[in-house]
Amino acid sequence: MSMLQEFREFALKGSVVDLAIGVVIGAAFGAVVNSFVNDILMPPIGLATGGIDFKDQFVALNGQSYASLDAARKAGAPVIAYGAFINTVVSFFIITFVLFLLIKQMNRLRRSDATAAPTTRPCPFCDMAIPLRALRCPHCTSELQPAI
Repeated sequence: MSMLQEFREFALKGSVVDLAIGVVIGAAFGAVVNSFVNDILMPPIGLATGGIDFKDQFVALNGQSYASLDAARKAGAPVIAYGAFINTVVSFFIITFVLFLLIKQMNRLRRSDATAAPTTRPCPFCDMAIPLRALRCPHCTSELQPAI
């Protein structure tokens, strides 16, 4: 088998394709959450804290003052952009919370499938699976007690 054929088999396996789809959806979801944090969530928080726009909050390490974070970066000043860090932390917690809710729902659905009532029972004479309501084993023809 040639290397190209092996690579094609690997790339077309379901798990690799699923992973690629997950990465693309994750990147899109990250962009949506970043927009939610920067454009919807942080402005009211900034308004509640006296009109502070967190994404522009910074400390210049060279001791000079600059009008904005962009101006400090253009001047080449070393800065600690703690406002951008706050936005990133908020985004992280939102993404983590949404993933928690998603996985919680998936686990709930899995548990409900796993706890489905059994539809068969073993025959006490031949140990073959028989329907719960059977009164005679179809395999060994023994008479059975009704299942409770």
